[in-house]
Amino acid sequence: MQQVAKLSSPDRIARTLLSMTNTLTHFDAHGQAHMVDVGAKQETHRIARASGVIRMLAATFDLVASGQAKKGDVIGIARIAAIQACKRTAELVPLCHPLPITRVAVEFELDAAESLVRCTAQVETLGRTGVEMEALTAVQIGLLTVYDMCKAVDRGMVMGDIKVLSKSGGKSGDWAA
Repeated sequence: MQQVAKLSSPDRIARTLLSMTNTLTHFDAHGQAHMVDVGAKQETHRIARASGVIRMLAATFDLVASGQAKKGDVIGIARIAAIQACKRTAELVPLCHPLPITRVAVEFELDAAESLVRCTAQVETLGRTGVEMEALTAVQIGLLTVYDMCKAVDRGMVMGDIKVLSKSGGKSGDWAA
């Protein structure tokens, strides 16, 4: 018990945060959370792609694929929800900057063999910080909307494999999974 207390003590946590401030940009020199100052960064064209899936029963998948779900066009509504969520990321994630999104594209791929729907979002901006969080938010809310629209027939749906696929622009350059 005493060993666990030492590992999770506030002092140890603060020391750990202080030692990580070189890599975790959302903490200041005192280990306090803050919004990163991007004012001196160059504006560049930034793009991020993210994806995730929702797995469901085959019968639920058939409802989605056929457009016969009780609440209507599941994929169409989920696409609009994903785009709307992307634009509101800074309201949902406390340390994200509000960004002038220049493009959001949300695609859904239906995989009958696996009874899953894959959501992929690509977000673009001309700005001083990346759009990875916006792409991830779009994917999460797109999948959550599929769940909401189908939960009456399948409460066991599982969302997962949510990840950034790629990003480009900015000082750190291009990255791909």
